[in-house]
Amino acid sequence: MNNIANFLLNRIKSIGYAFKGAFLLISTEASIKVQVFIAIVMTFAGFYYELSPTEWIIQITVIALIIAIEGLNTAIEELADFVHPEPHRRIGLVKDLAAGAVFIFAIAAVIVGGIIYIPKMF
Repeated sequence: MNNIANFLLNRIKSIGYAFKGAFLLISTEASIKVQVFIAIVMTFAGFYYELSPTEWIIQITVIALIIAIEGLNTAIEELADFVHPEPHRRIGLVKDLAAGAVFIFAIAAVIVGGIIYIPKMF
């Protein structure tokens, strides 16, 4: 095979791995299931309140980021548990820091949601 064919084949494989990871996240992680449920509810709310194109872009970006950050948090927790299965102060710190990042963005997401939806509801 030539270099272009190898490149394309590797990209297709990479996309397959990404789909597998997304499926595993959605099908096995409770926190991701909650985030996906919230994303679906907010999508319906977006249609109900007739979001502008800019508001849709913001909402989709925030939804994607919160799910992605939650996925990274899950990956960090899994890796930490693999490296050190027994409870350990430093591993706990790493997990808490990752969870804190999710929490900070979740607060920002609620604020963004409020900015978009509160004026439409009142």
